[in-house]
Order: sequence, then structure tokens, then C-alpha cells
Amino acid sequence: MLSLELLVSLTIWNRMRILCSRLVATVLLVVLVGAPTPAFPQPPNIDNAIDKVLGDHTKYKQVISALQQSVGEHDAAGVAVLISYPIKIKIDGKNTFIKTKQAFINNYDKIITPAIASVIRSQKYEDLTVNYQGIMFGRGEVWINGICLDNFCKKVKVKVVTIQDSINLDTKR
Repeated sequence: MLSLELLVSLTIWNRMRILCSRLVATVLLVVLVGAPTPAFPQPPNIDNAIDKVLGDHTKYKQVISALQQSVGEHDAAGVAVLISYPIKIKIDGKNTFIKTKQAFINNYDKIITPAIASVIRSQKYEDLTVNYQGIMFGRGEVWINGICLDNFCKKVKVKVVTIQDSINLDTKR
């Protein structure tokens, strides 16, 4: 009789051990997979930052991509359509207002210098700076922002609003 009680106790103990190990495995699975906790703080999502500060990120992403592609292809006309006119730019050390696409195209190589082209081409989307002034490339060589098309700024056209060589950034300080 003692051995029957011992056998029943061992069977119950075995079942309890199996149930507990399954429960622990389930809890671990839920904790590890269901609620991920990163080991390092994650940078803010650029799409969310643009949505929150400036509006629909897809409009900005299209202009950013088109700018990088056009500069990469040395396509002056492609860049010219992305600019908000008039735009104040230093050309040969002199502040100049570029008022038309054609004027931009004519001065493209003086505006999109090798240094600025490098900043535009190498800028990673996830590393862009986003604030109330727009989206900044590099140290401020290029800024993109929405131009309001109505009184409440519900409709915007996303354009390049600033182009300045990093040399000009150093002299502003």
C-alpha cells in the first residue's frame, strides 16, 4: 500500500513539474516575444517626428528622395522644381535672390557646390533633424519645409527653403 501511495505521489509530482515548466515557458515566451524591451534606447522614428511637427511625412519623404536622386544625377532641372522661389543664396560670396527655376539652373554649380552635394547625397533619412523650422540636412546646409497654401496651413507644398554652404554656417556664429 505504501508503494501505491508513493507511486500516486510521484505521478502527481511529475504532472505538477510538467505543468509548472510549461507555465514558466509560456510566461517567458509572452514576456520575451509579446512585450519587447530594447537593450538600448531607440531613436525617435523620423516619420512620426515629421507627422507630429510638420504634417504628413510621405510628402516630405518624396521631396527628400527626389532631392537626393536629382543631386546624385547632377540634374539641375530636377533640383530646380523642388525649390521655393525666391530663395536667398550666397553665390561667389554675395547674397543673391534666385527668383526662377531657370536662374537656379543657370547657377546650379555655384549653388549646389561639391560640399553641399555631398551633404545631400550622404544624408540618411533616419538621421535627419526635424523641428518647427523644417527638416535639416547635415549641419544646416539644406532645409526642407512645407509652404502654406491656405490661411490655416492645412494644405502645404513641400519645398527646399534654404541652401547654404557650411562655410557660410561657420561665419554666422
